[in-house]
Amino acid sequence: MHYETLTYDLADGIATVTLNRPEKMNALNSQMRAEIAQAVDRAGKEARVVVLTGTGDRAFCSGQDLGDGTGGLGAENTERTLRDEYAPMLRAIVNCPVPTICAVNGVAAGAGANLALAADVVIAAERAYFLQAFARIALIPDAGGTYTLPRTMGMSKAMGAALFADRISARQADDWGMIWEAVPDADFDTHWKARAAHLANGPTKTYGAIKRVLRASWANDLEQQLELEASEQGQCAESRDFVEGVVAFTEKRKANFEGR
Repeated sequence: MHYETLTYDLADGIATVTLNRPEKMNALNSQMRAEIAQAVDRAGKEARVVVLTGTGDRAFCSGQDLGDGTGGLGAENTERTLRDEYAPMLRAIVNCPVPTICAVNGVAAGAGANLALAADVVIAAERAYFLQAFARIALIPDAGGTYTLPRTMGMSKAMGAALFADRISARQADDWGMIWEAVPDADFDTHWKARAAHLANGPTKTYGAIKRVLRASWANDLEQQLELEASEQGQCAESRDFVEGVVAFTEKRKANFEGR
């Protein structure tokens, strides 16, 4: 499939989706949102891990392209765009059956910040920063930000980030629990590729179960969550990878997981 706003690379079980509008700091337009959703859906079928990143070291994604001529800044267009374009893109990432990593190579602002936070794991270069810029133009955080921010960094930090629209450095985001880790710039590419390779060689079905049970915990009470754990664990115990993991443990060797 041909993409105009991103590149797609599949190698060694890793699908790398790279936002590729550097002249616009990889800002999101209508076509990019559709292509991200399509690429992630495709990757979920043919890869064992998906990585979202951006071209260059200036920006991961600067947010909504305010010059995108397909929509507009009116209330009707804004609401339609969020429902019809952003929501499918975010659902594709959150519901992807394999682990998703966002490798934040530079600024992640507005919808770009919340696109990053939709991934299962966020790894950022120390040069990067996150910015909930919405209040600067009299808007609320969108692209799932009102959902992810309180859950990742707590209500007090989320409220401050939304109200003040201050920059949050990658190191701050790491310290506050907003992302998984911040990495020195010189090590960034090597590090996220190693993390992706680790997941690509892991028990893929189990990773899918981990995603489901952790996400479900927000809506479940304890009894519901214990029941879900038991059900999902039972399915994991039926997998070939579970057998291999136990045998490898007893033989004191590294497991050779097949992803099934």
